[in-house]
Amino acid sequence: MIRYCFAVVALAAGWALSMAAGVAQEGEVQTPPAERISNPVAVFSGLDKITGRIISFDVYIDETVQFGALQVTPRVCYSRPSTAAPLTDAFVEVDEITLARKVRRIFTGWMFAASPGLHAVDHPVYDVWLTDCSNSSSVAPPSNR
Repeated sequence: MIRYCFAVVALAAGWALSMAAGVAQEGEVQTPPAERISNPVAVFSGLDKITGRIISFDVYIDETVQFGALQVTPRVCYSRPSTAAPLTDAFVEVDEITLARKVRRIFTGWMFAASPGLHAVDHPVYDVWLTDCSNSSSVAPPSNR
């Protein structure tokens, strides 16, 4: 009898949790997430910890820009429509040029503009983080250089 009561209580609790978690009910319409917009330019900020200077720089997708001893290459940069929550993220590869002139990959992954400390490049001398994605840049596109 006790097992039966426990099973009934567990089923009722599971049902209540599924309703509280926002499971779509009959007749309820859930809005799909906003489509992401692929942008041709990723905007980064970089901190040189020796001089204390912060520099903002634009990088075209699949192009590489050198910031100090780091080479930053964005592979994709997504933003959301202005009507949706502002979510900006980019998949980025960062290489370090060592004193022996060797290239060493120090970061591969997603950066999020809303959380720069979460997935930024933290190097002993340089920090790099994503600030935005853009459709244009003051820097000429790679094909026009």
